[in-house]
Amino acid sequence: MTYALDTMTAPALPTARRQPDLAELKTAAADYDVVRRAIAHIRGNWRSQPEIGAIAHAAGVSETDLHHLFRRWCGLSPKAFLQALTLERARSLLRSSASVLETSYEVGLSGPGRLHDLFVTHEAMSPGEWKAGGEGLTLTYGFHPSPFGMALVMTTPRGLAGLALADAGKERVILRDMKSRWPRATYVEDPAATAATAKRIFDQSLWRKDRPLRIILIGTDFEVRVWEKLLEVPMGQLTTYSDLAARAGAPKGARAVGAAVGKNPICFVVPCHRVVGKAGDITGYHWGLTRKRAMLGWEAGQSAA
Repeated sequence: MTYALDTMTAPALPTARRQPDLAELKTAAADYDVVRRAIAHIRGNWRSQPEIGAIAHAAGVSETDLHHLFRRWCGLSPKAFLQALTLERARSLLRSSASVLETSYEVGLSGPGRLHDLFVTHEAMSPGEWKAGGEGLTLTYGFHPSPFGMALVMTTPRGLAGLALADAGKERVILRDMKSRWPRATYVEDPAATAATAKRIFDQSLWRKDRPLRIILIGTDFEVRVWEKLLEVPMGQLTTYSDLAARAGAPKGARAVGAAVGKNPICFVVPCHRVVGKAGDITGYHWGLTRKRAMLGWEAGQSAA
């Protein structure tokens, strides 16, 4: 069965703001390497709230370059980005998320405040197909630049089935990871065939209400139910494993929900990075905690735009 969800992974940017093209996505991929180094320094020295000069030095760029990079990459100043990564920021978002989400669901809205334009139409693979390990399923894949490193995009004739992210030089590692999920499927490497989907995911100018991104969820019934609930968490908001468990109909199953979140095969689009610990701690992410922090900081910039 196919459902059209009034939920999206990100809000539209203001029309006055120039939209990124493919060349800018390649630039964003290069920018991420600098951002990754900056975040590593922040995480190692967060108690002292490091000065921008120290962060820039650790990232291997000048203060001016760091300032322009963060403005270009996520729309925030380095100081604002630093604040977005702090535990206090996470807790603040978490405190507001429950009431905001409850209200928006009650009135039938997909998310609070802003217009969301990336609609996702999803379809779940049948249990029989999943149990067969993907036998009879052909997955076309390719590697493409993204704002969060190199993206592995995997598609079927029915839609996007996999999205994974890796640092430079780790592409084959994530390919093995993704292939292990559906060991009996047939895999065809064809970046030209997956390029349009990659651009559709990361180029905000293509996030349109009348052109929903179709995804195919491949997992157990329980995993699919959890992933569907992830799609309901708006950009700029967080949820906890226990709250997600309650929404998935398993209020005492936070641990099982955590396992299902970790198995989400379509990162970013199905926003498992918006799940945090009960106290607001940014913990647990299959594609790396640095990348999770980067995503939350990037989304803070988009929400503030």
